[in-house]
Amino acid sequence: MTDVESPSYVPGHGLLKGRTAVITAAAGAGIGGATARRFLEEGARVVISDVHVRRLKEYEAELGRRFDGAVAAVPCDVTDGAQVGALFDAAVQMHGRLDIVVNNAGLGGTAPLADMTDEQWSTVLDVTLNGTFRCTRAALRAMRETGGGVIVNNASVIGWRAQAGQAHYAAAKAGVMALTRCAAIEAAPYGVRVNAVAPSLAMHPHLVKVTTSELLEELTAREAFGRYAQPWEVANVIVFLASGYSSYMTGEVVAVSSQHA
Repeated sequence: MTDVESPSYVPGHGLLKGRTAVITAAAGAGIGGATARRFLEEGARVVISDVHVRRLKEYEAELGRRFDGAVAAVPCDVTDGAQVGALFDAAVQMHGRLDIVVNNAGLGGTAPLADMTDEQWSTVLDVTLNGTFRCTRAALRAMRETGGGVIVNNASVIGWRAQAGQAHYAAAKAGVMALTRCAAIEAAPYGVRVNAVAPSLAMHPHLVKVTTSELLEELTAREAFGRYAQPWEVANVIVFLASGYSSYMTGEVVAVSSQHA
């Protein structure tokens, strides 16, 4: 295996200038936070959301110091339909329209299927799949009124590839992929594109807390580059899918991965 260092950070090019975006699970750490920062660097107005209110407000303040007036925080639990509706209503009220939605909220966990409880199964599915459904539904209702937009869902390569202890998470992410494809067909007449990214291993502090070092080493060893992705590398692909550079793509699931096994 050849170890390859992470590339240099790519500067913004104004690809999302003037667009309004909502990003869930964007309280700083991980892909959601990285996507919010990248969108701002590309000229978007961003409404960040998360269930963790304190971290969300702290990240809003951090981003606001650099992107004054372009970022706002609205707390939201994606398992609560009323909160989801309030999030999207707030975004439209703030900016007059909604152009981009990134459904990043998801919940993992590890449990052997034979020992998995109904609660473990349902909790992961409710955040990861049902939450994506609720937000996609709300986004489509808003976008069909304003004449188009883009939805990008966060899936995972585990939706394609088996991993022990991950039946609930894999089922949820495979469901996100199927939801993406079906939503794309229904959304096309409204001028709305719906795509998904499927990352393999993107490192962030929360992942380190909930994953053993042995498993992280094993997963990293599967990557062709011999390293995990930086969250902003996944965010770059989300920027591409949200921008005009992917104008003829809908219903696609794009792997952001260097896995070779």
